[in-house]
Amino acid sequence: MNAKKLWEGSQQFKQNSHLSHYCNWLKKNYELTFEDYHSLWQWSVANIEDFWESLWHYFDIKYHSPYSNVLPSNDMPGCKWFEGATLNYAEHIFRHSHPEKTAIYFSNEAGRREEITWATLETKVASMISYLKSLGVKKDDRVVAFIPNVPEATIVFLAVNALGAIWSCTSPDFGTESVVNRFEQIQPKVLIAVDGYFYNGKPYDKTNTVKDIASALPTLEKVIILPYLNASALENFSDEFVDIHSIFEIDGGTLEFVPVDFNHPIWVLYSSGTTGLPKAIVQSHGGILLEHLKYMAFHNDVKEDERYFWFTTTGWMMWNFLQSPLLMGASIVLYDGSPTYPNFDSLWRFSDQIGIHHFGTSAPFLVANMKKQMDIKSNHDLSSIRSISSTGAPLPAEAFQYVYDFIKKDVWLCSMAGGTDVCTAFVGGTPFNGVYKGEIQCRALGVSLYALDHKGEPIEDGLGEMVIDKPMPSMPIYFWNDTDDARYKSSYFEDYPGKWRHGDFIKINSKTKGLVIYGRSDATLNRHGIRIGTSEIYSAVNKIEGIADSLIINLELEEGKHYMPLFVKLKPGIELNDDIKSNINQQLKTDYSPRHVPDEIIEVADIPYTLSGKKMEAPIKKILLKMPLETSINMDAMRNPESIQFFIEFAEGI
Repeated sequence: MNAKKLWEGSQQFKQNSHLSHYCNWLKKNYELTFEDYHSLWQWSVANIEDFWESLWHYFDIKYHSPYSNVLPSNDMPGCKWFEGATLNYAEHIFRHSHPEKTAIYFSNEAGRREEITWATLETKVASMISYLKSLGVKKDDRVVAFIPNVPEATIVFLAVNALGAIWSCTSPDFGTESVVNRFEQIQPKVLIAVDGYFYNGKPYDKTNTVKDIASALPTLEKVIILPYLNASALENFSDEFVDIHSIFEIDGGTLEFVPVDFNHPIWVLYSSGTTGLPKAIVQSHGGILLEHLKYMAFHNDVKEDERYFWFTTTGWMMWNFLQSPLLMGASIVLYDGSPTYPNFDSLWRFSDQIGIHHFGTSAPFLVANMKKQMDIKSNHDLSSIRSISSTGAPLPAEAFQYVYDFIKKDVWLCSMAGGTDVCTAFVGGTPFNGVYKGEIQCRALGVSLYALDHKGEPIEDGLGEMVIDKPMPSMPIYFWNDTDDARYKSSYFEDYPGKWRHGDFIKINSKTKGLVIYGRSDATLNRHGIRIGTSEIYSAVNKIEGIADSLIINLELEEGKHYMPLFVKLKPGIELNDDIKSNINQQLKTDYSPRHVPDEIIEVADIPYTLSGKKMEAPIKKILLKMPLETSINMDAMRNPESIQFFIEFAEGI
């Protein structure tokens, strides 16, 4: 595989990196030397206990009780890390508190601007801790939020975390059913919510949605309202609802942190599967702490006092990831609203104003800039930007070239890929290597990742299944309400026992050791960087009168394009018309979000099923991508093999 090198850091860039400092530390303390990044990676995955234990000491983890064993067993799932250790994630955030320095920069499309110092952050977190304690919130209780990417979200999260309680949040663009399907699983005690939000120049009132969510969660003991759309929003709610600003007036005193077990839950994230409710994924305090310290230091090279931005909503794992630059003593930069309002280059203007050092976004955003032929470098001062990071979907090779031609010539492009499942990236950037067109630079340290061919053998320079064969600390400790880890095991370990199959096609370059992600190999939908479970689509479509069955597929095409057709089987005597299509689209918007709306709705005579009664989503995706029929589908395992012919013919027109 030949790849064009687009950039390489200077010798000074490499020597001044956290990764270089870590290598020097390993040499001094462990007498280990490495000739290049790949040899360091090989050591980290061949000796995972030594590697993760080295990070414990390198980052000087503050503990309340020591660990007795780093990793008693390598079994996946079910392994426990750093047994016996107690600590607190939020306590590590405030290790870097400098009262007069800015911890959070915030802006939204409606014009609100705010800078929050570490002193103010500490005061507000202490106030929230005091209030939550007055409600009886304690370790293991769940506190949930229906809130945009605003400073208040970070403040409440840190307070919840400091108490050892468990955090979970969704974005206010989610529909009522989508939110309830998530939160009702974990039986929250407290809800924090906004009255509405702004997007693309329009206000969206969510007062009734908040009321509906609150009434659907019987375990709630208190609802806290952030008046965001309307300063007098509390007038529209029950007297039992509390204004968050009144809480911030409480004198919370000195910050206190509850020590929790290394493997204690830090938060619940949601990743939609192909059946049933969204998966409620639980990760640990210690696992997230160590993993995010590693990634921020070695793969993003975030330094103290730098400003770290990622365009995200609270409904995406990148919001959780965005909190962790605070662990490095950096400032986090929050933005709420449309990335292209009021102008298509609004985020680049925002970067100019703040002086952002690390600019994080989604691959679809960079592709959209490319398609509009935006000449960013000629119209913006991007001198502060050291790195541009991209995730959420594969970044096409043309977009790599575009970044260097039209955004910034001398910038570290850190394309990365991971998942909600681990709240980090399996593959990403390294300051030691060059950036090659179309390639993610490296496998992250401690991530024993390989591409497996159809025989289950490791392969380079060929398309394979992305598989991780050794545990990582940020892997889920469990799924909520998952008896015997049945859903956890079926989600990742069914195809390759003892190995984590992530569901992506990947190719590893044997020369550069860079990687190319080719999209989902399973049936989960990746819609403009947001993962959507097919079950959510079916749940809404099934409500439409006249629909007998349906099948949704999302295709990642060339040049970063996506195509998501919905195939519907109609009840006898019903014909597909504009009214039915409109009803389907409206139901998806109401129940979930505009991202759930398909690009096209197509009538079919029948939906393909296996003999065991499963919709054949992944095989149909392969057929629509024009993969060989013999490797895409097993006709003998089908209940209705005659249904396949339509999709074979349909694929010719894509």
